[in-house]
Amino acid sequence: MKTSEVLKQLRVTHGLTQDQMAERVLVTRQAVSRWETGETQPNTETLKILSREFNVSVNTLLGSPRTLVCQCCGMPLTEDGMISRETDGTFNEDFCTWCYAGGQFAYATKDALLDFLLAHTPNPEGTPEEERRRLYDEYLSRLKHWKE
Repeated sequence: MKTSEVLKQLRVTHGLTQDQMAERVLVTRQAVSRWETGETQPNTETLKILSREFNVSVNTLLGSPRTLVCQCCGMPLTEDGMISRETDGTFNEDFCTWCYAGGQFAYATKDALLDFLLAHTPNPEGTPEEERRRLYDEYLSRLKHWKE
């Protein structure tokens, strides 16, 4: 979905006129109209306001142009409900809600996360634990949170 379509759908879903939406996000009605026709897009600060005001991630507002992946555990973040939040309620699109919540990480070390993964992920092929740990470690080491 294009940003213009996302913004119009968001406005209509909330039962707002262009004037009302403009007032909520501190822009003119003409700006909202230009967004909805695809003539322009909101700037970064306005995207943040829209995100807070309507409880959707910036990625969603932009029509989900990129696939988000938790930079701690590697899980794809396919829905806004999976994306972590900062203590002020804003989205943190780098992490999932299970790895990062309330401004704190759930796993103090990569070994703690590896222990959790080994204990909670299926192993239908019967891969030895040492091999699984090595594979998980290799993958996690490529993520922003664990890069050394």
